[in-house]
This record gives sequence, structure tokens and C-alpha cells, in this order.
Amino acid sequence: MPSEGAGRSDAPRFAWCVTGSGHFLDEALALAARLPDVDLFLSAAGEEVLEIYKLSLESLRPRFRIFRDKTASGVPVGTLYGGDYHTVVVAPATSNTVAKCAFGISDSLPTNMFAQAGKLGIPGIVFACDTEPVVVTKSPHDWVTLRPRRIELANVDRLREIDFCQVVCSCDELEAALDARLNALGLSWNTSSS
Repeated sequence: MPSEGAGRSDAPRFAWCVTGSGHFLDEALALAARLPDVDLFLSAAGEEVLEIYKLSLESLRPRFRIFRDKTASGVPVGTLYGGDYHTVVVAPATSNTVAKCAFGISDSLPTNMFAQAGKLGIPGIVFACDTEPVVVTKSPHDWVTLRPRRIELANVDRLREIDFCQVVCSCDELEAALDARLNALGLSWNTSSS
């Protein structure tokens, strides 16, 4: 499977999916960088958002292997079938991605990864963006206040009912979920600053 970036390890890895959300994107990727053996799976929107937030693929390649949403059938999803991944993380997840995952729609690389991981019994962690009646988030230029609609909040609740899925609503919750997953796997956070 062609990919870009860091070298291949035969041990199962974290699959980290990036969608089109900038909500705590820097903080989420900083957590990903602290994990051992992480590959990034980018939706087309995720790739656009990285650029908008001044996070180039070139800056990510030294730390992560990168899979891009460039195939109609989601070819990189096949890596799940060979036991390459022990955990799928979708962080941050747009309300669009949350709705698709909650209703079983898999038409992007992240939603395909999430669906197939669940079918294989691989745990998933989703950092949903629209989880409170008022959400304050950083846009590319300023902080904005959003008021998710009932439908977005209902979709987060529906996602919580999906098998093998843990929904988190903040960076602190994401870090705690990742810490618990590392402990369950007998792994540790990276301590190097690279």
C-alpha cells in the first residue's frame, strides 16, 4: 500500500483520521504526535483544512505516514483487514462525519475507516466537534461561537450507541481516552520531543 512519510513498523498502529474540522486541530495532532506508531488518514476536506490552518503535509511526513483520500473505493481501508491497526481515531470530527458515522454512511476515507474498524471489532475514538449547545472554536483567523442545532447534538448521541465507538467531547477527554487505550495495549506515550 503506497503511503508517504515515516517508516513502516510491523506492530499494529493507530489510524488517525482527519476530517474537515479545524476545531482543536492543532491540539488533536499534537496528541497524535505523542502516540507511538500513528498513520494519518485524510479526507479530501481534511487535507484542505490542514492547508487552511497552515499545517502542510511536508511538515507532517517526518512523524506520520499519510494516506490520502484519492481512491473511489477507499483502498487504504484494506490495511485494517491485515491487522495493521489496533485503534481508529477520528479527531477532530465534523458534524458531517459524525452524522455519516452515526447512520452507517461511509463515503470518505475517515468514514470508511470508522465503519470497517467497527465491523472488525477494532475500537474507535471520535472527537466530535458539536457536542454542547454553545461551542467556542478557533477559525483560521479568529475565535467563533457556534450553536449546534438539535440535529447535530442528536447525531452525537446516536454515535455514542455505535458498537466499538467511544465519543469524546474535549481535548482532555481525547487525551484520557488515548491514555486508557495505551494502557490497555501495554503501550506508553512518546517522551521524545520529535
